[in-house]
Amino acid sequence: MASHSTLVFSPPNLSPKFSSLFYYSPLSVTFQTKKSSSLSLINKTKPRQFLVSVSASFQALIFDCDGVILESEHLHRQAYNDAFSHFNVCCPPSSQPLIWDPDFYDVFQNQIGGGKPKMRWYFKEHGWPSSTLFETPPEGDEERAKLIDTLQDWKTERYKEIIKSGTVEPRPGVLRLMDEAKAAGKKLAVCSAATKSSVILCLENLIGMERFKGLDCFLAGDDVKEKKPDPLIYVTAAKRLGVSEKDCLVLEDSVIGLQAATMAGMSCVITYTSSTADQDFKDAIAIYPDLSNVRLSDLELLLQNVIAAN
Repeated sequence: MASHSTLVFSPPNLSPKFSSLFYYSPLSVTFQTKKSSSLSLINKTKPRQFLVSVSASFQALIFDCDGVILESEHLHRQAYNDAFSHFNVCCPPSSQPLIWDPDFYDVFQNQIGGGKPKMRWYFKEHGWPSSTLFETPPEGDEERAKLIDTLQDWKTERYKEIIKSGTVEPRPGVLRLMDEAKAAGKKLAVCSAATKSSVILCLENLIGMERFKGLDCFLAGDDVKEKKPDPLIYVTAAKRLGVSEKDCLVLEDSVIGLQAATMAGMSCVITYTSSTADQDFKDAIAIYPDLSNVRLSDLELLLQNVIAAN
């Protein structure tokens, strides 16, 4: 049997359920579960080993956009409030334009994905509003759809203006990690629940045209019928990339995105923001405040560890 080297693997913030010891060779990995406190006391005479192949692992790296590539929650909230003010959107019994405050939006935007579903849920729960579009609250499905569509279109254009202002930068480590993935021959994708035109604008301005054109797959909310946490966008991405879901690694910032990735059969790493830091990320394989100290090699080891554990 080929000789094996020993690698103790415990990257920062690794989920405790994957605390493990690897024995590896160029063609295979053998895995032995151990409590992290007992790694230094391993009996090397007859370890119980499970042989797994990792030759086909980690073929694609998939980024969410809002919250991962850029911290955008406050920008979206500003654009929504500007839209409510522009159309004088007033939910009963208030006579003042609707305002989503930071505390409310931090929770709300992580519960419902996509702009139109957000507004539709809010108006259903709090009452359909009057506005300059409809003097009285719309009652029919067609009028309500028109209200939602108009608000979303205006909000999207306002968001674009904010992005074009030049005051927004990508989150730490994002560009380097994208470049490392492409240099290593990995498939690279972006999957966002946001409107396609706004995501394109963000990518063109924040990652640059060369990186944007170099993406192997790009999907936005317009491209799929169901929004996150539904897994459809990630299942579709795997098909377009021509890879198995288990060979994809997703970078997300919220529990909604985490649920979408895991239900698609993909492993997910969380890079949280100030508004998502307190969410339950128990199903993530690793959790980071940002990507500034995360290398592609770290992600490869994480995914190999998942494959071995399974």
